Amino acid sequence: MIGASGSREGESKSSIARRIGVSRPTVLLCINKALCGGIQVAIRDLKRPGRANLMTADDKVWLVSIACSKPTDYDYAAESWTRSQLSKHLRKTAEGAGHPSLRKAGKATVQRILKDHDVRPHKTSYYLERRDPDFEEKMAQILVVYKEIEVFRENPAKDENRRETTISYDEKPGIQAIANIAADLPPVPNHYSTWARDYEYKRLGTVSLMAGLDLHDGHVHALVRERHRSKEFIEFLEEIDQRYPDDWKIRLVMDNHSAHVSKETLKWLGGRQSRFEFVFTPKHASWLNMVEIFFSKMARSFLRSLRVKSKDELIQRIYKYIQEINEYPVIFRWKYKLDEVLV
Repeated sequence: MIGASGSREGESKSSIARRIGVSRPTVLLCINKALCGGIQVAIRDLKRPGRANLMTADDKVWLVSIACSKPTDYDYAAESWTRSQLSKHLRKTAEGAGHPSLRKAGKATVQRILKDHDVRPHKTSYYLERRDPDFEEKMAQILVVYKEIEVFRENPAKDENRRETTISYDEKPGIQAIANIAADLPPVPNHYSTWARDYEYKRLGTVSLMAGLDLHDGHVHALVRERHRSKEFIEFLEEIDQRYPDDWKIRLVMDNHSAHVSKETLKWLGGRQSRFEFVFTPKHASWLNMVEIFFSKMARSFLRSLRVKSKDELIQRIYKYIQEINEYPVIFRWKYKLDEVLV
């Protein structure tokens, strides 16, 4: 009725739609109905109350409680719900559970209720559990080490005369040697913008990278072997032992891997007293070790698309990558809670 009167007065349909808060097709339909059958015909399609909503708050709470549990709790194979599976489960069990209004609940109904309660059972987010009872104390020790390095950097004279270094160490096991079955195809200007690669590939085995990041100058020490036992860890220690002057102290920040504290390792360290100092990160807190930043960068920029013809080629390519990194070393800086540390 409003649309028809506005149109009769010369107001545009778009202007009418904006003024009364409806779409332009709605205004056009109303006008056409009014012109054809009169105002009473046009207003028959006005919004009406509709059927009363039979779904109660208890029904919705029950639905959400199902969504907040796992499908395995109800003898399904899946680990998390999909809207389709959840709606099927509701239709099958709602009446027996005393919620008959949900016996025909479809995916749209499930989605609407879950959205109203801000629940997304088909998604998983991750958190980090602090499993070490001495987490705070051990983290403080790591932060003190990082703070001492910052003090050296801020005092060039002190840094020049230092007789110690700190190395952030860890292993990156399971680096796969993957070979192509078919050749990679290069980009073709104006036709194919990216490299093309066949989906099939061949696995040639794995290697482990033992890497130590010098936190003072950014140099990366690396050793690539098929395994990372005490034997290989001692081999890495021997390598960095030869890299630094004999009167220097070498401090390593690392995790509590069994090879780091094995009888073989302690025996080897016994002959080099005061040369090495180990600072252990808390359990389940590898993020405190700065070499993990280097590993992340390596995985994204080098390993992700790497293809080789043999395991030996993989080893040589890794060493070549480390060599290129050391030509232009990057000094990593720690910032988290460092301002709270006093040394």
